[in-house]
Amino acid sequence: MNPSNAPPPAPTPLQIWAGVECTVTRVEDTFRDQLVYAGHDRRPDDLDRFAALGIAAIRYPVLWERTAPDGLDRADWRWADERLGRLRDLGIRPIVGLVHHGSGPRGADLLAPGFVAGLAAFAGAVAERYPWVDAYTPVNEPGTTARFSTLYGHWYPHRRDDSAFARAMLHQSLATAAAMRAVRAHNPTAQLVQTEDLGRTWSTPPLADQAAFTNERRWLGFDLLCGQVGPGHPLWEYLTTIGLSERDVAPLRDAPCPPDVIGVNHYLTSERYLDDRLDRYPAHLHGGNARQAYVDVEAVRARPEGFEGVGAVLREAWARYRIPVAVTEAHLGCTREEQVRWLAEVWRETEAARDDGVDARAVTVWSLLGAFDWNSLLTRRDDHYEPGVFDLRAPTPRPTALAAMVRDLASGRPPSHPVLAAPGWWRRAERFAIWPGAPERRPAETPGPPVLLVGDGPLVSCLARSCRERGLAFASVGSSAHVLSAMRRRPWAVILGSVLAPDVSGAWAAACAASGTALAVFSPDRVFDGAAGRPYLEDDPVSPRTRTGRLAAATERRVTTVHPWPLIVRHGPLFGTDRPEDPLRALLAEVTQGGSANAPDRAIVSPTFAPDLAEAVLDLLVDRETGVWHLPNPGQATWVDLLRRVADLAGREALVALEVDAPADRVCVALESQRGWPMPPLEDALARAVRGFALGSSVEPAA
Repeated sequence: MNPSNAPPPAPTPLQIWAGVECTVTRVEDTFRDQLVYAGHDRRPDDLDRFAALGIAAIRYPVLWERTAPDGLDRADWRWADERLGRLRDLGIRPIVGLVHHGSGPRGADLLAPGFVAGLAAFAGAVAERYPWVDAYTPVNEPGTTARFSTLYGHWYPHRRDDSAFARAMLHQSLATAAAMRAVRAHNPTAQLVQTEDLGRTWSTPPLADQAAFTNERRWLGFDLLCGQVGPGHPLWEYLTTIGLSERDVAPLRDAPCPPDVIGVNHYLTSERYLDDRLDRYPAHLHGGNARQAYVDVEAVRARPEGFEGVGAVLREAWARYRIPVAVTEAHLGCTREEQVRWLAEVWRETEAARDDGVDARAVTVWSLLGAFDWNSLLTRRDDHYEPGVFDLRAPTPRPTALAAMVRDLASGRPPSHPVLAAPGWWRRAERFAIWPGAPERRPAETPGPPVLLVGDGPLVSCLARSCRERGLAFASVGSSAHVLSAMRRRPWAVILGSVLAPDVSGAWAAACAASGTALAVFSPDRVFDGAAGRPYLEDDPVSPRTRTGRLAAATERRVTTVHPWPLIVRHGPLFGTDRPEDPLRALLAEVTQGGSANAPDRAIVSPTFAPDLAEAVLDLLVDRETGVWHLPNPGQATWVDLLRRVADLAGREALVALEVDAPADRVCVALESQRGWPMPPLEDALARAVRGFALGSSVEPAA
């Protein structure tokens, strides 16, 4: 057979990888560990959850500062032994990370030469202990780490000068090469999967030189590893001016350590836009270099043409190095449907790059367990949580819509969620930031099957507002609408926005069941009588004692009889609506005017901020959750307590009078959940409600 006539080998299918956010940052003398925040450090059964997704590989930490904080001779390998052993049993390939946005144990320093030898020694010990591990990322995102630690001063060693940046880049590159030499002494075929955020910078014409410099600098780590930095390199004059010499880069020129896979970590914030028109932006965004003043903002928010996306970066990296590439982080801290849209877009763009001849190996969903406090770049402990493939706001990690999508991609099935009919916000007119002078864009009608909102209760307007802001197609019909006629709109979900008569709810439930449509029904806390003396959980039997409670309980029974998998959402007294009769609005008005406010009773309740409830219900529907959920804002109060809290937030003194003071009213109808806590705390919700009322608005959902 003539080999020249043989058909080309079939391309290897694009793989789905995953990763666990595992950053250990040092801010001054405080170390912050994402594995501790997420609880993964003490939850080994997470690995079985990951395996059930069908992922081929996982970026997984065996971090220097966690394993050997007091020196290699006192390293504690028990955690790594258990976790890597289990991954091996599960058939998941680990891509082991050794330093993730950190600088090593206390005493190590990105700017000290000892960082190189220290990481190399640790890497050798890891490879000796786990000789079967065949892929490593010794230093994650060296360029990002160097910028945040030595140019911007966010992380240790908190420098803000180019000389420190260059030294940090050099040491991380030398350490990566030395670490791989130590690893390959035990496993000669081990691969280097080197990651970096390679987003491009755009600019207005006067800032073209600054943009060109930034675009060249993003490749510096890869150029160093590939032995390409020296006289003749585009940044050589800059590097020598700030303190590097040929002697410094000679070890990498003489013995380069090119990656086996170039890992591209790509975010919506990765592509930047430099704009010299300062009057278009608020003062806190103003900055610049030594010669020019400008703002540095997300391209997606300010550049008229938008941003290019990960496909362009993959093509650039492949053209520059001709080394296989992979997307090694794809994450979006946003609402659930936008997370789904982002992963779908990254997958499509990577496949398109492969069609153009780019050797792209995988897309890595990041992060499996979400992330904490990246809104402050890990400089503060605010417990700001962004869910990922799993949502940690539950007794055990709860799979989200991303989990189903990952399983589909791993099995070779295209994702099929209804929300994918609409583009992400970054492709819609509302992507432009709301800044003075920003171009105004009217949102277009959202394509795709709608969410059908039924009724005219206070939640319907909140749901409509949330759908509009989230790019979810929706339609509203009154409670008396003809069911079959309304269902001709082919909704993918129906939400009964107010308590309807059992027969009416039953008709909607039957129509949804017949068409396979998701159904959500709201139910008040008054389905319970308060006699238990404690907060109620989802599996407590209902025991209504009021007319409203009996109606709601009957509706729940009817819906669950007719529909096989409804979502029944129970809540406490609603506040933060746009209705004049909103109880908190009325009480706040009385307190603000200096009068005494009447508390309706002394029952212990779980007040529920309507905008938060709308957001949470939409998330659960996107996740295809079913069954009974209790969704108050976590926290309990009597109306007297609530009034006093509101008065304090408003800067007033509360003069509270009880309208009813009968023993029957001294009950607890508070709600707690055994399924999850996706709602923000009550105190936070009250503060947002009071701010909203003060500004003449009722809606300020959690960020």
